[in-house]
Amino acid sequence: MATRIDDCGFWQVVWLEPGAVCPVAVDGPVQRVIDWAELPSAPPVDPPGFWSPLWEAAVAVALAHLLAVSDGKRVSVPEGPVAEAFRRAIDSLLPPGPPERHLVLAGPGLSAAITDIALVPRHPQTGAVWPCDAGAVVPLAADVWTYMAFNDDRRLIPAAYGMPASVRRDDPPLLPHSPFRPDGRVFLSTLERLASVRQPWLRRIYDRVKDRPYMDPFS
Repeated sequence: MATRIDDCGFWQVVWLEPGAVCPVAVDGPVQRVIDWAELPSAPPVDPPGFWSPLWEAAVAVALAHLLAVSDGKRVSVPEGPVAEAFRRAIDSLLPPGPPERHLVLAGPGLSAAITDIALVPRHPQTGAVWPCDAGAVVPLAADVWTYMAFNDDRRLIPAAYGMPASVRRDDPPLLPHSPFRPDGRVFLSTLERLASVRQPWLRRIYDRVKDRPYMDPFS
């Protein structure tokens, strides 16, 4: 009926065999499909101060798609969480020089003009990718996308002693000491399923990461 992968330190995964199972109607309410405006959000850090495995996997998937649509050209990314997640990988995997392609966030609640590459949410229930008119689209897990799009990463805490109780100051976020690292195994498994990996320049990146799994940005 299915194949299950269960390894210490990794997500459990189950794949159903299409020829052995079929959907069956059951009594009870049908699960409501949430609206795009209701997308969940997940922070990049899991207590006590470690990068979230969800982010590491989701960004790895999006990174593979981003490389595929970059045509091997340098890509600029917006400042903030997007740069924190992707810039180190772009610096390591794509050639140096001024950017020729530009990645921007697009999706529900955002009104930025899109002309090049759009980083958009993938619906957590249906798997649908947010539609837009960009030249290329890079899907990202919805809860990670929502955090990137709308969280300002500030902590409002009481000001110094002697200030009125209502006064708050915004401190920078408490991030792990190590730089963010996409999951290398997820990156490779995603890239090898894309048809564009047959292009020589992208195949060279795939082979380099496979031969050196602990290279930047995966170490």
